[in-house]
Amino acid sequence: MSDGEATGTMNGTATGHSIAGLLSEIVRIPSVNPLHHGPRSGTVAEADMADWVAERAAALGAEVELHEIEPGRPNVYARFAGRTERMLAVDVHLDTVGVEHMEGDPFEGRISEGRVWGRGSVDTKATMAVVLAVLAEMAAAGQQPMCTVELVGTISEEGGGLAGAGAYRDRLLERNERREQIVVAEPTMCVPVYGHKGGLGLEVEVEGRAAHSSKPHLGINALSAGARIIAAIDAEQERLASQRDVGVLGAGTVSVNEMGGGRARNIIPDQCELYIGRRIADGEDYQEELARLTDLVRAAALPARVKVELANGLGENAFFQAPGSDLVTALAEMSGHSPAVADFGTNALRYGEVADQIVVFGPGSIDQAHQAIEWVEIAELERAANVYRQLLAR
Repeated sequence: MSDGEATGTMNGTATGHSIAGLLSEIVRIPSVNPLHHGPRSGTVAEADMADWVAERAAALGAEVELHEIEPGRPNVYARFAGRTERMLAVDVHLDTVGVEHMEGDPFEGRISEGRVWGRGSVDTKATMAVVLAVLAEMAAAGQQPMCTVELVGTISEEGGGLAGAGAYRDRLLERNERREQIVVAEPTMCVPVYGHKGGLGLEVEVEGRAAHSSKPHLGINALSAGARIIAAIDAEQERLASQRDVGVLGAGTVSVNEMGGGRARNIIPDQCELYIGRRIADGEDYQEELARLTDLVRAAALPARVKVELANGLGENAFFQAPGSDLVTALAEMSGHSPAVADFGTNALRYGEVADQIVVFGPGSIDQAHQAIEWVEIAELERAANVYRQLLAR
């Protein structure tokens, strides 16, 4: 079968070509996070994707529930009964980043050159296709996974404070339930990831005083105050980068990622907005860093006043666990890759209270994520499927 002829069959052996066909079908379902919405987004948010997963999982015999987290934005929970009560959860976020900068049709789902192309193909609909294909393969052979598998499709990973993962965590806490193991799907080249930085965001509003631009001394320039804040944040980043005593995840980082303000070309600006992102390394506490940055911003802005808020009302310490834990070790043996840490964040930040072991794992490279051209290699889908076959049978 040629790449162009690959189909998404759910029966029989899950070959790389059949998984590619299934992934192609998923990529053609737009699920752009509303915070990334634009004219090319198609149907916005995750509802169509959640419905597709629910229908496909139910056809395979799963107990399925849609849980609306925000209007029109449901998580989907699909439980596949295993031969034991041991529970393995696989979290695959349903949303993608925006598509306005992409080349060609972002939802084409083209299969060619040994790859599947389109938004979400690597980040991270690939794992959804892999897991469903392997479960379908087992069902066709009259087999059950050894453990009970909970496939969790979560909203809002690409923006909005990991709301879907937070809702799944809260659901488990309310029911007094835990999961022995959670695999968080992200493109890691099938390397088991046991740690990554946490983070927080600061939304800063600078309040100056307007004046005629011919008399700047009568005003308080909010953009100038913003520039001083940027200089202070840059100095803080230099301090962080110069640290020698850092943990496995390296030094924390901080940067100003958004800035806006001004009213007219002849008015001293009385307002300015900034967004500051801070990555939290192991050994750091996000609340201490929040207080430090807030003090730094206020001091740099003087004589302007500032309002500082924690973005989404949330901050998270780093995700980190022993690289020798059972799940990490098993995935390392199955994949043939040594465990590693990552420099990007994931839903794993939400699950420390409800999981004994957590690992971030999936096919493809993060380097292809969020790009103007996104793709995943079919060979990577095959590697991931082989790992999941072993994981669900052990």
